[in-house]
Amino acid sequence: MDEQPLQLNWSASFSVAHPSRVSIKDLQGDKMLLPQSALEQLLAASTTTGPSTSHTFTAFDPYNPYSVADARRERSQYHEAYQQLPDPLMFQLVNQKNGNVVYAGIREFSSGEGEVALSAHLLEALGIQESDIPPVENEVINLVNNEDGSPRDGGVHITVKAKQLPKGTYVRLRPLEAGYNPDDWKPLLERQLRGNFTTLSIDSTFSIQGAKGEDFRFLADKFQPEGDGICVVDTDLEVDIEPLNEEQARETLRQIAAKAQRAPGTVSGSSVGQAIDIWKDVEGQVLVGDYVDYELPSWDKTRAVVIELSLDEDHEVDLFVSPKTARQRALPRDTEHIFGEFSLPKDGVKRIVIQPTNAELEGAESLLISVHGFSIPGTEPAGAKPGRYTLRARAADSQGSAGAPVDLTSSPPSAEEEQCRNCLQMIPKRTMVLHQNFCLRNNVVCPHCKNVFQKRSEDWQSHWHCPTHPDAHGSSPQSKAKHDYIQHTQHTCASCGPSTPFTFPSLPELARHRTTVCPGKLILCQFCHLEVPQEGDPLDPSSEAETVISGLTAHERADGARTTDCHLCGAIIRLRDMAAHSANHELDKATRSVPVVCRDELCGRTLHGIGPRGQINGGTRMGQGPGNELGLCSLCFSPLYVNMHDPEGKALRRRIERRYLTQLMTGCGRKWCVNEWCKTGRANQGMEKLGSSAAAALPLVRPLLEEIADHGRPLHFCVDEASQRRKKTAEMLAAEGVWEPEWCIAALEAEGGNLAKARGWLGDWAPTKVART
Repeated sequence: MDEQPLQLNWSASFSVAHPSRVSIKDLQGDKMLLPQSALEQLLAASTTTGPSTSHTFTAFDPYNPYSVADARRERSQYHEAYQQLPDPLMFQLVNQKNGNVVYAGIREFSSGEGEVALSAHLLEALGIQESDIPPVENEVINLVNNEDGSPRDGGVHITVKAKQLPKGTYVRLRPLEAGYNPDDWKPLLERQLRGNFTTLSIDSTFSIQGAKGEDFRFLADKFQPEGDGICVVDTDLEVDIEPLNEEQARETLRQIAAKAQRAPGTVSGSSVGQAIDIWKDVEGQVLVGDYVDYELPSWDKTRAVVIELSLDEDHEVDLFVSPKTARQRALPRDTEHIFGEFSLPKDGVKRIVIQPTNAELEGAESLLISVHGFSIPGTEPAGAKPGRYTLRARAADSQGSAGAPVDLTSSPPSAEEEQCRNCLQMIPKRTMVLHQNFCLRNNVVCPHCKNVFQKRSEDWQSHWHCPTHPDAHGSSPQSKAKHDYIQHTQHTCASCGPSTPFTFPSLPELARHRTTVCPGKLILCQFCHLEVPQEGDPLDPSSEAETVISGLTAHERADGARTTDCHLCGAIIRLRDMAAHSANHELDKATRSVPVVCRDELCGRTLHGIGPRGQINGGTRMGQGPGNELGLCSLCFSPLYVNMHDPEGKALRRRIERRYLTQLMTGCGRKWCVNEWCKTGRANQGMEKLGSSAAAALPLVRPLLEEIADHGRPLHFCVDEASQRRKKTAEMLAAEGVWEPEWCIAALEAEGGNLAKARGWLGDWAPTKVART
């Protein structure tokens, strides 16, 4: 059985805030703002008696102060009241004047006291016009109520009631215009419904923004489960897009068929983008208004790269390039690119040269290249043929040094030629007189660009130069219109939102904005690892300064504020501070003292033990240290321990002597033993017996007893198999020359002899020989 949503018994009346007051919030979809007092009332309405569910740990850790505190809180609140709000919060809005009803989600509790801020979708659904709401300067009157609590002024007032809706499983949408392709719109609907909507109301209309910034409207007229509204958060929602009527269906099929004939990859459509390399030219075609996207995944980054676009016909085709980095993820467009070439082609070729020292190439994964069929919006010609082109990427200095420029000069003139003073062309000397007589009568030279035209030609009559852009010129009305649209027409950034529009005097200025400080610029977040808008306020200099200093965008600063546990020390660290925290660990490693190992030459343990966080004296700190003056670990010293008063150490000396004699005469009997001072160890290694009797063994043992006080000399006691194996493994690990043998012993002790985990422990806690020197 499906779990029923938790219902709250709460409602209140609010005046509607003027849209100009909520414009900075940029409310989208079904989102609204309520005052802080509404949250307090909702919490009071949700008070329930029962055990707390705040404990979310899967296992209780008695050494974790956070889990201990949480458990203590849970016990103390077991029979006390606690507050729990449904997630997500949903509300029913009712216009008190016309009775219109719509459901909404909450964005923040930050509106003015006594008022509610609504998105454009909610205002339209409630039938509220901007003219119905008092001007901003008079809205203070809305806060004054009559004695019975009703609003005193004549503004717009709505009733807001907490109302939890069931999770939706199906919705039928009907487009209000023809030409919708359901296969193209389903992913777009899914993305925008997830980001902007909490609920959908029956028979309500809402807008979805298309890929090119256009708005498309839909009517929601059927739900499952049936009712006045559904919740669209955390649910698998099946969406059907059906035409509004038969006439719209026929028009939609006609438009889809027309688009299919000119779809990418067809004879009449644009080419399909692909990955390219510097060894092969790519031929293609592009329709007016379309983009063909290519990607150059690799090139010699020590040399300049040239992207060339050769045009076969007289078509307005532009070239854009953007390096794909963590800070630049969007495909190049006329409104968003790093390198762009809008000008007229020279000798039929457009060219972009990118030097290897260009800062935009730092961290570039690839080069994104787009070929664009230019058109002024609203003037696309019907039935235009696609423009053909050849795209090539090559190294600029294939025969020279890394910094050599592209050689585009022609061969020097011969001695039999001279330059015409009118058209500036090289003419043979023997025909110069005839050429000049003809040239002066028929040709004219532009004093700015030095191009030659026939005096009565249309090209000369339409020839123009831009006074503010000296390099911009052309010889047709179309080129002049294109230049004016690009360089002298105001363009608005679509990503900054309708509430705070940014207008720029030219397309290059807009492109520079969208690839630098625009909040909608796509980045690859280093914390959530998703392609998301960078966010931020382009008008706030402090935000830009913080971005420059920290190297983090506004989104990353907010996302990086999430905390996580350091895998080394267990401290709670913000994600954006983790790199600096890890660097401190690296600095600490270089100053760590080398652990002292057990004096027994076969023992693979440290003298003071290893703590859970890499502490090299963990055992001693917990009261489990060696407790002896021989330099043996606790396990090696345990056979020698006797609870007696022995201030001069004579009894200890006798016990050491007796143990050596026992090893030499009878052995330890362990099949893994390799102790050369043990009968069993010598037999396991195929060595001859040594001191099989007391008379033969005593002379051998006495020198060892004399070396007891010298901690630089090893002791030779038999140990357990695991410790002996760890000591051999540590010797092999130390032979690699990266870490000191003492650190290798400590790592294997900490990880129970697991070599792979020991390498990880060494990387986390042990300084390398290079770092120490």
